[in-house]
Amino acid sequence: MRLRIAGAQISVTNDIPTNVKTLYRAIDFATAEKADILLTPEGSLSGYRPHFDKSEVESALEEVRSYAKQKGVGLALGTCFVEPNDGLCYNQIRFYTPESEYLGFHSKILRCGTMTQPTQGEINDYATTPLTNFSFKGVTIGGLICNDLWANPMCTPMPDPHLTQQHAELGTQVLFHAVNGGRDGSSLSQTFWHLHESNLKVRARSGKLWVVTVDNSAPTHLPCSAPSGVLNPSGEWVVKADPVGEQYFAYTIEQAD
Repeated sequence: MRLRIAGAQISVTNDIPTNVKTLYRAIDFATAEKADILLTPEGSLSGYRPHFDKSEVESALEEVRSYAKQKGVGLALGTCFVEPNDGLCYNQIRFYTPESEYLGFHSKILRCGTMTQPTQGEINDYATTPLTNFSFKGVTIGGLICNDLWANPMCTPMPDPHLTQQHAELGTQVLFHAVNGGRDGSSLSQTFWHLHESNLKVRARSGKLWVVTVDNSAPTHLPCSAPSGVLNPSGEWVVKADPVGEQYFAYTIEQAD
C-alpha cells in the first residue's frame, strides 16, 4: 500500500466564496506536494451549519471539484450538503479521485445533542447513512466526522458504536477524519483536547488503522480543539501540525499489504 496524503487545517466560515478561496489554497499545497488526496475539515465548503443556500453550495462544489481535477488531486472534502435524491441535509465527507470521479460520501453518524429528553441539537438537523468505505488507488479508505471518533460523553445521546472498530472490520486501511470542534481557550477546552488526542491514539491502535485528521483552525488565535496530522496503526503520530492557525502537512503512507 502506498498513498500520499495532504491535510489542511484551515479556517471554516459561513461565507462560501471565502471557503472556496481557502480550499483552492489547500489544493495548491496538495499539488505542490504531489499528494494523491487532500483532507479538509468538517463543513469546510458550506460552513458547519444545516441551513445554507443549497444552489450556492452546489455551484461552489463544482468549482472546487473542477479545480482539484485540473490539479490532479483527489478530495476528502468536508461539507454539509443537501442530497438531490432525497432532499435531506447531511454532514459529509465527499470522496473524489484525482480524475474527479465521485466515489460517495460518509455522513456524520454520532451527531451531537443534549443529554436531555427529547434531545436537542444537530442530531435533529442532519440525516445519516450506514458506514461504508471506498477503493481509492487500490487502497481501502473511509471517513469519520468529528464526534464519530471520540463519542464525547457530554454531547452523545446515543450509545458509542465504536465506529473505528467497525471500519477495521470492514477492511478500511486509511481513515480520513474531518473535525470542526469548538474551543474558547478555557480549561474545559484543554480537557477536550486531551480527550480527542487520547481517543485518536487508542482507536487508531485498536483498529490498526492509519488515521488522517484535520480540525478547523478558526479562531486562529486559539489552539484547535484536536490535533491535526497522521497517526500510524500503532497509534503514534508520524506527522503532527502546530495547533494554532492555518497549517498544512503531507505524508506518504507506505505499508506492506
